[in-house]
Formats: sequence, structure tokens, C-alpha cells
Amino acid sequence: MQSLAISTLTICGIEELPSHSVRRVTHVLSVLDPDLPEIDTFGTYGEHHRVTLRFHDIIDPAEGKVHPVAEHVGQILQFGESLREGLSERVEGHLLVHCHMGISRSTAAMLALMAQNDADAGEDEPFERLRSVRPQAWPNSVMIGFADEQLGCKGRLIEALRRHYRHQLKAQPQFNDWMTTLGRGRELEMAV
Repeated sequence: MQSLAISTLTICGIEELPSHSVRRVTHVLSVLDPDLPEIDTFGTYGEHHRVTLRFHDIIDPAEGKVHPVAEHVGQILQFGESLREGLSERVEGHLLVHCHMGISRSTAAMLALMAQNDADAGEDEPFERLRSVRPQAWPNSVMIGFADEQLGCKGRLIEALRRHYRHQLKAQPQFNDWMTTLGRGRELEMAV
């Protein structure tokens, strides 16, 4: 299985960001709620390249909320292209992708980057790698749908996402309650 064009991968939530300031992070992809203020923690990081996207972690449109759209995933994939293009200038690097909790938007973003980087891998391989980086990964299904479409996967990423959800519900049954509470029952149904 190929790696991204960067040597170290981290997925986390906002509360975990301070602990990564000493880890020489070179690239950050922040996926934040639109109304969240800028995060001061990045001032303690060394020199790094950062891209910030702002939308809510929802799977159905809701009044007053910014739904993830194809353009957001397109920006994530553009970020992935910039990682690949900068490979010759970099000996090693550390990519940190985060959202509020490090469970849904950030894991969907990292999965899209992994699938983009290794188009020849089986569709389950990026999910296995994702779980090794972030065991509590529950990628946002809307984002994965856009990634599947933009990467030309013809539904294979969606089918692998179903298997991933099934795996996560067996490994971490608390997801059933969490996703029900968050109104993500449609994702739970995908696992059946």
C-alpha cells in the first residue's frame, strides 16, 4: 500500500492540537465549523502550510448549517495534488488533518487523500490504513460520496465505506448511539 506523498500522518480533534505542536508538522488541513474562531494553537507550530475549509459535519441539509459540497472535496483533492507536487522539495513531512473531534470530516478528508494517492489500491485498503491512523474513524458519507465521484471510483469507495461502518459498529458499538444522537441514522443503515 502506498503512502501519501508525506512521511507522517496524523488525524485529530481540536483539543489534541496542542500536543502536536512539538511534532514538526509541515502541512495542516483544517476542517472547521464556519462560526468557529481561528485556532490560536497554530501559532505554536513551526513553519507549516495550512489550508482551512469551513462547513458543518452534517449529512443532510439543515437550516443555518453549511452542508459539505463537491467543491469542498475538490479543495481537499487540490491540497493532495499540492502534496504530490511538493514531494521533490521535501525530504520528509508531517501532515495533520483535523476537524472538531477528529472522527468524521477529518477522517473523510484523509480517506479522500489516501484514495487519490493510490488509485490502484483495493478500495478497502485506504479504510484499513485510515483505521491504523485513527481507530475511531467514522468518515462523513457525503464527503466520501463526492470523493468517489471526483476520483472516478464508480461507487467502489461508497461500498468500502459500508464495510468500514460495519467494521466500526462491531469494533466500537458506541457508534450506534453516537450516530443516532447526531442524526446520522442513514449512515448506520449503510452498514446493514
